Amino acid sequence: MNVPASAAPQVPPQQDQVPPRHDPAPPRHETDEAEPPGTSDGARPDAARPDGTRPQSPRPDGTHPPGAHPQHTRPPSTRGADTRALTQVLFGQLKDLEPGSTEHDRVRGALIEANLPLVRYAAARFRSRNEPMEDVVQVGTIGLINAIDRFDPDRGVQFPTFAMPTVVGEIKRYFRDNVRTVHVPRRLHELWVQVNGATEDLTTAHGRSPTTAEIADRLRIGEDEVLACIEAGRSYHATSLEAAQEGDGMPGLLDRLGYEDPALAGVEHRDLVRHLLVQLPEREQRILMLRYYSNLTQSQISQELGVSQMHVSRLLARSFARLRSANRIEA
Repeated sequence: MNVPASAAPQVPPQQDQVPPRHDPAPPRHETDEAEPPGTSDGARPDAARPDGTRPQSPRPDGTHPPGAHPQHTRPPSTRGADTRALTQVLFGQLKDLEPGSTEHDRVRGALIEANLPLVRYAAARFRSRNEPMEDVVQVGTIGLINAIDRFDPDRGVQFPTFAMPTVVGEIKRYFRDNVRTVHVPRRLHELWVQVNGATEDLTTAHGRSPTTAEIADRLRIGEDEVLACIEAGRSYHATSLEAAQEGDGMPGLLDRLGYEDPALAGVEHRDLVRHLLVQLPEREQRILMLRYYSNLTQSQISQELGVSQMHVSRLLARSFARLRSANRIEA
């Protein structure tokens, strides 16, 4: 039996079986930005995934929205390897350039910028020093520049291994010479570092703060040296006598420890009398010393000097007159 062609079931064309795209990409125009190198229409960063969704862009602060999967974030190990490789290439270029030339300065600046994370890592060890981290990073950058200028890539040593002691040493020198307002001997400062480390180890081992004897036995030094090191470690900043105590609101050390010296008013008088006495003859100076410092009477002074009491009285009166005339304050 022949079926008419019009009544036969119509088979849809093969191309109609392809399901439509859920989120078709907008057509590109000539005004669109150029694609990054190595990408195509099928590998664009904003291309739709097979499930029809698109990767979400990171926020301005560098974080990603919930559920977003960053595609171009490299692990720290990869970034570190890239930095080491870049550093090695730059040192190879720097070796063939003339110092002081424009190209030499450019490559040297690129080396500094590429290794700034090394400086920040070293500066983070000194966060407990209560110093601005910007200052510590700047000092560490000076050490990085010195390391770059002295580094020889032909020795087969990795640059971070060579530069880290220089950066840390520059920061320590800054804290030792410029931050401390109370300078302590270098021996005590180095020993204080050992005392501090021994204190932490003993605290962890015993679960309590160690005694001075335990620290001295651990380091095999005397207890007096341990106490001197602890005192040197506390002498990091000078305490103002007038500054009030933080937290408890108590008055400063000047108000709590100071007192009014009753003999303070006589200091200027004694200095003035000393200046006036040197202007008298030697015998009159001796009479005044015996009378007012040795507390002798005029009779005792006359026996001491072999003169009459009346003569001693006249000499005292004449000495007083000379002292009063020479005293410019009363005049």
